Amino acid sequence: MLEKVKVVDLTIPLGPQTIMWPGAPSPEAETLVTIAHDGYFARRVSFYEHTGTHFDAPCHFVNGSTTVDKIPATSLVKPAIVIDISKRIGNDPDGELLLSDVEAFEEKNGQIPLGCAVLLRTGWEEFNSNEIKYVGAPGNIRFPGFGVEAAKLLVNERKAVGLGIDTLGIDPGGVTTFPVHATVSHPKGLWHLENLQNLKMLPPTGAWIVVGVLPLIDGSGSPARVIALVP
Repeated sequence: MLEKVKVVDLTIPLGPQTIMWPGAPSPEAETLVTIAHDGYFARRVSFYEHTGTHFDAPCHFVNGSTTVDKIPATSLVKPAIVIDISKRIGNDPDGELLLSDVEAFEEKNGQIPLGCAVLLRTGWEEFNSNEIKYVGAPGNIRFPGFGVEAAKLLVNERKAVGLGIDTLGIDPGGVTTFPVHATVSHPKGLWHLENLQNLKMLPPTGAWIVVGVLPLIDGSGSPARVIALVP
């Protein structure tokens, strides 16, 4: 059955050039053994938990909440819906998913089923190799995100299990209080995926998402290999 499924990689390759949240350390790799000297090749890699395409566990913003190693595997393989606001917001770094966007999506595609992963395409995936466009000028972080009222509908009424986006963060970059993280989604136990790419290759409904996240003990998150399966 899976032979006919299209596999779409939603993951940004991870390396020293990966764009990071301002002030966060870039990933580093040190070669420890080589084929020439030891007969095999291996490196020691260090990275910030929230590096590249990554997963946020609820404890990222809620003290004492679920750590990444405690996330059940069953919640990491879910139907995905994709809300695309890229045409509406254009190059507006302050664009947000509005309640009206969700209503328009449901009018066209039917009500969002309970228990889905909701992925937001802003179009910022096109800029993930240009730090100024992707993050904003130094000292002025700006990129689109989920609006609070839209997020409340998705979390409280549609019972989403996770939110994903093609930017550095679920909340808009210019909103310094992180309201969706801190007051809407993580308190309800949702996970997040940030820095996704290739969302333009997914249909609005019908795809499944598979989140390959490292089960770091006591982790607030982890880089993840995120795969979509499209019938």
